[in-house]
Amino acid sequence: MDAETEIRAQLERANSLLERMLAEVAKTPSTHAIFVDAGYVYAAAGRLAVGTEDRRAFDLDAEGLIEAFIDKARTIFADSRLLRVYWYDGARRRIHTMEQQSIAELPDVKVRLGNLNANNQQKGVDSLIRTDLESLARHRAISDAALIGGDEDLVSAVEAAQGYGARVHLWGIEASDGRNQAEPLLWEVDSQRTFDLEFFKPYVSRRSVAATYETLGTPRPSREDVRFVGAQIAAKWLAARGREALVDLLPGHPYLPGSVDQELLVEAEKLLAYSLRGQSDLRRALRDGFWEHLQTQY
Repeated sequence: MDAETEIRAQLERANSLLERMLAEVAKTPSTHAIFVDAGYVYAAAGRLAVGTEDRRAFDLDAEGLIEAFIDKARTIFADSRLLRVYWYDGARRRIHTMEQQSIAELPDVKVRLGNLNANNQQKGVDSLIRTDLESLARHRAISDAALIGGDEDLVSAVEAAQGYGARVHLWGIEASDGRNQAEPLLWEVDSQRTFDLEFFKPYVSRRSVAATYETLGTPRPSREDVRFVGAQIAAKWLAARGREALVDLLPGHPYLPGSVDQELLVEAEKLLAYSLRGQSDLRRALRDGFWEHLQTQY
C-alpha cells in the first residue's frame, strides 16, 4: 500500500469515527437546569408586587413560583429535559429555616445555603452558584442554564460555564424604575428575559396580619396564650425537621438560633394576630412554650 492510499484510508476511518460520534450526540437529549438566587427574587419580586423588599412584610409562594419557572423553561427549551432547580438562599449558620426545609423537599429542587451576616445580607451564595454552574458545565451535565439573579459577582459563574460550552440565559424581574441587574452580567450572558408583574402576582401577597393587629386593636394576649402558641409552633417545627434537628437544637437552650427565633416570632404573630415586637415578656413566654414542648419530646 503506497503512502497516498494509506492517507486516504486514515481519512476514511477518521470520517467514520466522527460520523458515529455526531450520531451519538444527536441521540443524547439536551439538558437544562435553573439557578435561582432567592435573595434577588425576594427583593425584586417583593418590590415589584407589594412595594417592599422586607421579607417579613409579604408571603412568597415558592413552590408555585418554582413550578412556574419550570413550565417557562419547558417552553423555552422545548427539546431539553430538566436536570433540577437550584435554589440559593442565606440562613444563620447555614441552618435551614422551616420555609427552606419545605422548598428542599420539593421534587427536582436542590437548596443551597450561604450565610446571613448581622445585617441579614447573604454571604457565599455567588460562589455556590459559580461552583455548581462550572461543575455541571464541565461534566456536560447541562447544555443550557437559566440563571435568575442580578449581582455582578455572577459574571465569573457565567464565564466559567460558557468556557465549557454551556449556554447561560439570564432571567430577570421587572424593575419599577431603572434596572435591578448589573450591566456587566447582562453583557456576558447568551440571552436575556424579563418577567413582569403579571407573572409574579399569583405568587406574592402582602401579609395582612400586620394590618389586623396594628389597625384593628386586637386585645393583648395573655402569657399563657402566647406560651400555648409557642408549643403549637414547636410541634410543627419538630414534625418538619425531625428528631435530628432537635438534638442539634437542645444544647443551645435557653437560646434559639436567630433564624429559628425569627420564624417563631413571625409564625406566632400570624396565629395571634398580634404584634410581639418590643414586648419582651410575651416574647419570653413564646420561647418558653416552644422549648417546653421540645423538651417533652426528647
